[in-house]
Amino acid sequence: MPDAVFGRVLTAMVTPFAPDGSIDLDEAKRLAAYLVDEMRNDALVINGTTGESPTTNDAEKLALLKAVKEAVGDRAQVLAGVGTNETAATISRCHDAVEAGCDGLLVVTPYYSKPPKDALYEHFMMVADATELPVMLYDIPGRSGIPIPEDVIIALAAHPRIVAVKDAKGDIVSSAKVMAETDLAYYSGDDAMTLPLLSVGGVGVVGTSTHFTGARTRELIDAFVAGDTGRALQLHRDLLAVYTGVFATQGCMLVKAGLAARGFAVGGLRRPLKPASPQEAATFVALLDAAGL
Repeated sequence: MPDAVFGRVLTAMVTPFAPDGSIDLDEAKRLAAYLVDEMRNDALVINGTTGESPTTNDAEKLALLKAVKEAVGDRAQVLAGVGTNETAATISRCHDAVEAGCDGLLVVTPYYSKPPKDALYEHFMMVADATELPVMLYDIPGRSGIPIPEDVIIALAAHPRIVAVKDAKGDIVSSAKVMAETDLAYYSGDDAMTLPLLSVGGVGVVGTSTHFTGARTRELIDAFVAGDTGRALQLHRDLLAVYTGVFATQGCMLVKAGLAARGFAVGGLRRPLKPASPQEAATFVALLDAAGL
C-alpha cells in the first residue's frame, strides 16, 4: 500500500459565512479545530467545491487558508483547493497557498473546457512545477466534464510532486489499474467508496460527511489496515446511510444544515446555492441521529 502522504482522513471543509455574507474566519477556526481534535482529521482541504470555492474571491481564499493554518497547522496538514479551468489562475492560487503556509495542493481537472489529453497533461505538469508543494490530483468527471485518462495519470505520477489522487471517478477498476502501475496515494472522493477503494489499494478519504463521521471513519480505516475487515465492514454499513445521504442534495447544503443543528454558526450559502429546505435538513439530521453522530 502506498504511503498515506496526507494521512488517512481528510475533510473538504465548508466555508462559514457571517450574517452579512462575509467569510466568518473565527468560526472557520473553530470548525477546523473541531474537525482535527474531535473528528480526528489528519488534514483539511480548504477552498474546495464543498467550501463554495466558485463563489469566493482570491483575497477571501487566502484569508481563509491563513486562518485555518493558524488554527490547526501545528497538528494537521492544510491543503489548498487551487484548481480552476485556467492554468495561469490555478498557478496564481498555488503561490497564494505557499504564502499561507499550506502543506499541499488539491488540483481539479479543468472543468467545462474539456482539454485534449496532451493539454491536460501539460496543465497538471505546469501546476506541479509552479511550487514545491505536493499535489493531489482531483479526478471528478461528473463535475469537470471529463475523466483524467489512466495513461495520463500514470504519466503524471513520474513528477516528484504529484503524489496523490482524490478519486471521484466512480470506476474502481480503472483506479485499481492506476494504483497497480504507480505509487500514487489514492483517496476516495466519494465517502461510500472508502472501504471498496481501500480493498484495491487506496489509503484514505477526502470526505464530505466526515464533518460528522470523521472519527468513526478513522475507526473504519484503522480496522481495515489492521486486518480486521469484519469490523471495517460493520462500520461501513453503520455509516452508509450518512455517507450517501449527505449527497441527497448538494453536499455543502446538507453539511451546513447538519452543523447548524450541532451548534456551529456556519451561516448560509452563496448563490446559486441556497440553504437546505427544512425537510431536507430534518431528514439529514435524522440520519445523523440514527447513526449516533
